Amino acid sequence: MQMTGPDRTAPEPAPPLAPRIAASLARVARGNLCAGCGACAAIAPGRITMATSAEGFLRPVQTVELSAAEDAQVARVCPGLGQEVRPEARRDDVLWGPHVSVETGWATDPALRFAGSSGGALSALLVHLLAAGRVDAVVQTAAAPDFSIGNATVISLDAAMISAAAGSRYAPSAPLADLAWHRAEGRRLAFVGKPCDAAALRALCAEDAGWAAAFPVILSFFCAGVPSHRGGRAVLAALGADPQEVTAFRYRGNGWPGRATAVLRDGSTRSMSYHESWGGILSKHVQHRCKICADGTGTAADIVCADAWESDAQGYPLFDEAEGVSLIVARSALGAELIAEARTAGRIETAPFDLAHLAAIQPGQRERRRALLARLLALRLAGRPVPRYGGLHLVAAARQNPLARNLRNFAGMLRRVLRGRL
Repeated sequence: MQMTGPDRTAPEPAPPLAPRIAASLARVARGNLCAGCGACAAIAPGRITMATSAEGFLRPVQTVELSAAEDAQVARVCPGLGQEVRPEARRDDVLWGPHVSVETGWATDPALRFAGSSGGALSALLVHLLAAGRVDAVVQTAAAPDFSIGNATVISLDAAMISAAAGSRYAPSAPLADLAWHRAEGRRLAFVGKPCDAAALRALCAEDAGWAAAFPVILSFFCAGVPSHRGGRAVLAALGADPQEVTAFRYRGNGWPGRATAVLRDGSTRSMSYHESWGGILSKHVQHRCKICADGTGTAADIVCADAWESDAQGYPLFDEAEGVSLIVARSALGAELIAEARTAGRIETAPFDLAHLAAIQPGQRERRRALLARLLALRLAGRPVPRYGGLHLVAAARQNPLARNLRNFAGMLRRVLRGRL
């Protein structure tokens, strides 16, 4: 009996067609506007996932075509495409946004104050939320267990888990990506994320009471931008630390501001100062979207924390190691209530703070906000998509800048576009 081989004349099956990319995601990609938050993946779970790009940032990957409703919701919620801020009955500052109260403070637990990047107030507030039964768990970002310079989203259930996650993580994170699954579990969750993460989640909560019920408290922090994984690798290279030998890495914390510290397999450590790690390396690897951010101060959150730096005689922040002090901003009445509760419960101590001093000790936030309008105008002139910002006082902030400085920012951004360096 003669055996015959496969029919070589039969046509090869056609490869599956790639899904039509949603218009919202296409616009984000065209303008390099992605913040990497994962909101689109929360809106379309299983159809959009987050993956690390060649540049070392988290970016959405669409695997299935979105419905028109999903595409429209991504367009409304995505912080890369825009943000709307309404002051309502709150005080509203041109640079710092709507607020109910502004204080300084720190965690009363010395270990938590030491572990946190800036006084541990944010971590102490999370501990209070759990202890007081305000929430059942906390969604936050911590070090990835298998990637020392990377991040992972974790669910913290107690003070020990919150302490383990304390400290800033200057690397990409997409804490919104799996929120649809967490929401389905039926727990009340506090959420901690970057200002863009908070803005996207607040937009989801405004559209859907189910989101609002699942995430009754949103917390954030002042953010100077998201560096790529290349930035983290550059820090390790400067430390002379082989990434394969690094078992743990802290960008900050364990002091104020704390040192960037790598722990090697042999138990030895290598470290550099915050000024060297952030100022000298990581800040040079920040994604484009962060350079045109109108809200690095978490206007959508209930509570925001930041560094309340000491300053020199000229008002410029000092980065000498000291006991940490947090800036604590209540953005909502709920936020002010929770801060007062935590203080009464003995979780935090607070002191008055004059908002007029903030521009001096947060020069990075100040300068980016004042330069933003010029940068956006340059991008518009070059035909690039830009975010739609409402209620963020772009013109008033630009007026705080000398004309020459605005022109330099305009020319610098236009030059980067023309050279293909966005």
